[in-house]
Amino acid sequence: MKRLLVCTALFINMAVAVGSTPVAAESEAKSLWQLAPAQPDPPTSPRKPWVLRERDITLDMQLLRILKDPTARPHPRVTLEFFDGHRHELDITSTVSRINDTAVIRGTFKPPSQGEFTLVASGSLLVGSLQVGSRLYRTEHLANGRLRLVELDPSKAPPE
Repeated sequence: MKRLLVCTALFINMAVAVGSTPVAAESEAKSLWQLAPAQPDPPTSPRKPWVLRERDITLDMQLLRILKDPTARPHPRVTLEFFDGHRHELDITSTVSRINDTAVIRGTFKPPSQGEFTLVASGSLLVGSLQVGSRLYRTEHLANGRLRLVELDPSKAPPE
């Protein structure tokens, strides 16, 4: 009887310890994309006057699948890195998933960053606009699944 009581107490202590230990994967923020190594632009494509900076990006496909999944709640912590090396954490407020593997993801940036974003994920592509403070960014599909992050100068951009 004493042995059964000790085993039960040990089991309960282990269950409490495992249940209260935070899982690193759940609390660790993941970056939605990585900046790809800089590549020179082909000489045939002149730089647009409203483009301040641009860089190819590669997506974390596993994280993108989670964001597009309408049953995946709560979302993992997601960050983005722009050109400055700082990570900005997303506060996803709305995800509308469609049957055709497309999702519209909207939200704001968590403090200390300020701003908002709207992204459209379709298949393995992610396009949209992001505003952080006074800076405006856009993700664009180039070709063959390649994506580019572009920083825009709103005062020089043509009307939409």
